[in-house]
Amino acid sequence: MALTAPDALLAAASLHLGFQLTVTGLAYPALAEVPEGDWARAHSAHGRRVTPVVALVYGLLAAACLWTLAARPYDPLLLLAAAGAGSAALATALVAGPTHGRLSREGRSAERLRTLRRADGVRLGCALACAAAALGHAVLEGSA
Repeated sequence: MALTAPDALLAAASLHLGFQLTVTGLAYPALAEVPEGDWARAHSAHGRRVTPVVALVYGLLAAACLWTLAARPYDPLLLLAAAGAGSAALATALVAGPTHGRLSREGRSAERLRTLRRADGVRLGCALACAAAALGHAVLEGSA
């Protein structure tokens, strides 16, 4: 059985949701508990480890969204899945990424950590919406 565009979107959205749940539930809470004296080392290590995974997850999600949008037909669930994926990517590019940059350059602060956690909450909501909509789209298309 060949992989269909809706199946690819569902798989990528599920991968993204799992990744986002891991960041929200494990990575960021652990990072927030790092003592001040170890912050620079721990944050740098976090960045080195997570960046390739972020690139892979968002790359696969973007490719699956583009494939599914190109395959047509559009339905509201497909559009919601794509909007969720795009919104998560924007929250990463416009808020989380720059905040990590400030945390690296300027050090940890309660305000920067709050900004990061708020952006992370947005990304988690977007990932949930994307995965749920991708599942609904796949069911409508007869793929799931």
